[in-house]
Amino acid sequence: MELWYTEKQTQNYGITAKIKESLHTETTEFQEMAVIDTIEFGKMLVLDGCVMTTDRDEYVYHEMISHIALSAHKNPKNVLIVGGGDGGVIREVLKHDTVEKVVLAEIDGRVIDISRVHFPQIAAGLDDPRVDIQVSDGIKHVQDHPDTYDLIVVDSTDPIGPAVGLFAKDFYQSIARALKPDGIFVAQTESPFFNGELITRVQGDVASIFPITKLYLASIPTYPSGLWSFTIGSKVYDPTVIADPARTNGLTTKYYTPALQTSAFALPRFVEELVVRS
Repeated sequence: MELWYTEKQTQNYGITAKIKESLHTETTEFQEMAVIDTIEFGKMLVLDGCVMTTDRDEYVYHEMISHIALSAHKNPKNVLIVGGGDGGVIREVLKHDTVEKVVLAEIDGRVIDISRVHFPQIAAGLDDPRVDIQVSDGIKHVQDHPDTYDLIVVDSTDPIGPAVGLFAKDFYQSIARALKPDGIFVAQTESPFFNGELITRVQGDVASIFPITKLYLASIPTYPSGLWSFTIGSKVYDPTVIADPARTNGLTTKYYTPALQTSAFALPRFVEELVVRS
């Protein structure tokens, strides 16, 4: 008998993958969590029925949500990651030798525990001495730490359940207060094909707070539509410009390149229209 996992990405569309075996399932305090081993994409972490990461394509998301903002900042030392319990963003952030401290504010500690077991190549950075793991509400952490961070990365799940507040304007206002005067923040903002209204709203909210607001894209096969967006809010730095080429050129990556620092912001016309509409 063949076993298949299907993620229903909209009411009328989904993706499916043939399963070798189910490795773990549980109901945490916050969500349904599963780890499945698939033939095409290796192990998948699934939260509330949505694929969060896979062995095969995880590097695209983790590199692109990290290196664009880090490379734009002149001297990023203190970084906050909201969500991101799998550790992938931490792994990428630590590749920048200017970084002195990374705080992980993950509301669901079981995501951290299970990622250590089933995704060791993603979670490898969690034990770095520069990392401070806090199982806590990222929204409250941001509110309680004004003028603290050079970079804040919002590595959220889809805007359902515990992640709804991570897409709210008042949260972005709190982020601006938590950043230093030359700080940058970046968030994943879903698919232009399926979540255009969300992108337009978030772009408008962020632009009302940050003097520099931009959208960029990456291709992630297991995320809805395969085309994924990220929104940057910056107080000073233009995210299309590399601040320190020597630091960025020395990165070991599989997807991100210095050329993408500019080209990722070249948007298809229908995506441009989502931004203009905001």
